[in-house]
Amino acid sequence: MIGRVAALCLLALVLAVLAAGAVAVARGEEPGGIEEVWIALFGPPDLGPVDFASLRRVPSRSDALACAADICPLAQADAEPPDFAVPGARLREIVRAWAERQPRTALVFTDRWGEQDRYVARTAVLRCPDTITVEIVGRGEGRSSLALYIRSQAGCPVLATSGGRLTRWLAGIAAATGTEANKG
Repeated sequence: MIGRVAALCLLALVLAVLAAGAVAVARGEEPGGIEEVWIALFGPPDLGPVDFASLRRVPSRSDALACAADICPLAQADAEPPDFAVPGARLREIVRAWAERQPRTALVFTDRWGEQDRYVARTAVLRCPDTITVEIVGRGEGRSSLALYIRSQAGCPVLATSGGRLTRWLAGIAAATGTEANKG
């Protein structure tokens, strides 16, 4: 009899936690929503700046990196971004315009004196945050490239979020510049 009461109490507790979670997800970015839950559990969603020259990836982290070997000599990249036939300032504008069109994505930092910007993008339902760091790299007169690093704050249970987002961003930025990758 006591075992059955304990099981019912445990079931009621689990159902209450699930109901609270559902309410938090439904509220989204509103006060008391899932975004506040993520902040309470893991801290602010912006994971800060990236020094691409000394970047070393953490094997257990849910992340994705597009970077040329001369920019990220210590990190294994998932992709090498192309060189674009546009100056760095123009490429930065293109990246910003691309980011502004992405759902649930916001600019959270821009380096006025440098070439690095950070965005926070969230998944659709659970609103799990990813920090997206973009650094523009000059490649000679009228040419530029970028380093793009996407890090998941909490390793959200959404498969391949960072990798898929990296692929979409690279393709969208390349399409917006109207150029093909220049491999040499």
